[in-house]
Amino acid sequence: MRLAHWAVNAPLRPLMLAVLTSSIALPVQAADLITITRDALNNNAELASARSEFSGVEAARDVVSGNLLPQVNASGNVTHNRQFESQSTVRPTAGAPGAEGGVGAGAGAGAGGFSQDDNYNSVSLSLEATQALYNAAVSRQVDQAERQIDQQVYLLAATEQQLLLDVVSAYFDILRAYEVLEARQAQERAIGRQLEQSSEQFEVGLIAITEVEEARATFDQSRAERIAAESNLQVAFEVLEQLTGRRYANIESLGDMPVGLPVPDERDYWVDQALERNPQVLAQRAGIEVSRAAVEVARADRLPTFQAFTNYQYSETDIDYTSGHNASGQLGLSASVPIYTGGSTSASIRQNTFQLESSQYDFESQRRNTIQQVRSLYTQVSNDVETVEARQQAIVSTRSALEATQAGYEVGTRNIVDVLNAEQNLYNAIANYAESRYDYVVNLLSLRQQSGLLDVAALEEVNAWLTGDQVNFTLPETSDNDRYQRAMDIGAPPTRGASSPASRYSSEEYAPARRQPGVYGTQGGYGTEGGYGAGGYPGEMGGPGGAPNGDLPAGY
Repeated sequence: MRLAHWAVNAPLRPLMLAVLTSSIALPVQAADLITITRDALNNNAELASARSEFSGVEAARDVVSGNLLPQVNASGNVTHNRQFESQSTVRPTAGAPGAEGGVGAGAGAGAGGFSQDDNYNSVSLSLEATQALYNAAVSRQVDQAERQIDQQVYLLAATEQQLLLDVVSAYFDILRAYEVLEARQAQERAIGRQLEQSSEQFEVGLIAITEVEEARATFDQSRAERIAAESNLQVAFEVLEQLTGRRYANIESLGDMPVGLPVPDERDYWVDQALERNPQVLAQRAGIEVSRAAVEVARADRLPTFQAFTNYQYSETDIDYTSGHNASGQLGLSASVPIYTGGSTSASIRQNTFQLESSQYDFESQRRNTIQQVRSLYTQVSNDVETVEARQQAIVSTRSALEATQAGYEVGTRNIVDVLNAEQNLYNAIANYAESRYDYVVNLLSLRQQSGLLDVAALEEVNAWLTGDQVNFTLPETSDNDRYQRAMDIGAPPTRGASSPASRYSSEEYAPARRQPGVYGTQGGYGTEGGYGAGGYPGEMGGPGGAPNGDLPAGY
């Protein structure tokens, strides 16, 4: 699988380039979805890790390919030597055992000897160069490294798209929790007023104490639900901070939006797009090529290798008070042929063949899982369209039911329990309507993500649905020395000499940009001419029309 088949991630590139080359300050105005997305692309630790891992895989290719280039080594040494030598000779005396004339025959003739002390210096130099002429194993390792880069491109794209979806989910989880909290607060106030009225009516003898206790029990339940909603809001806020490494005092709320079937409204279209563009599917397919290349590397260990070599050696010394030097050089070819390796080569081939088979099953598993996810999400989005409309109508119906119940309570045909239940039904309907709207948005973007079509353009379309109204939060008090806030800052990237993350992503040397036209990093792609969205994707999010407004309580 070559990179020529990959264009899914091109729309993300210009935004990533912008956030890598600019500094985003903590927003004073309400942050919208695109602002928070930029912060996430710039500060998210998981994405930064994936980018560094991609750069590491690129560097691994250069490490392997270096073995095919000339190898030049030089060595030398300078030595001072000190040598001391001492020798002596002894002649036997007359009369000594073994001497001519027998024992005691005359005096010794004496002894002689010499000593020598020599200091000298020596210098030696060696230069050697080799060039691989044929090395099938290394050549196939380079090919395997190329396949690994292809796979890492898809994995990086998958991480980026997952981050976009996580940001959207976290953003709308905050708005979801906020609207649910508003409904629970309104419910608590309404039931609180009902409790006060019941207490006053009991004091004048109009109702029994049981109705007061019923109202108090319902009020306590509504208070517990309001506390839980406050907790959910704070938790949702923390998730967004974890993704971006930043705190937001307020964000923009969601206004009216079109609610319609995915465009085009054909399930098979989305399945086909997923099989062609989903980065997880493409990564698994590239993994098959990586495993196949590993099999070829193992087989190459049976082939001979040839290399050219040359060397030059020079030495000089002044030993024994002489001066001069020796020099020699060689130029030739060498060959190595594996004859018997104890069966390790055959075992390596079998091992990598099984790994190839495993990667093929992994691809099939990912393909089936993606098809199932796309079909399920398409069905869910289709159901969400009807659910939003139904739950909006439920607000109108439950309000009418509450008004009728209150009228019946005033004339004595309904009791306090009926009124409390009707009020709870109304506020539950309001909360459910808010849930359904955000479910629709998140599920629609999840469908695009599974289909490999989630990009910044899709988020910009959703961002247009925001009203600009601020949703404010009460944040924990912080200081300049807040350890938690420092922990959320992943800091500057590691130093790479003259290279930086921004320069790597925009450089002409960025590996995918050296590949075939129309792919990741080329025209219409990331960091190059055309910018993201060149060519676009078929279809638009949502559909014509929208949910009816209806008669909603304040704020709906």
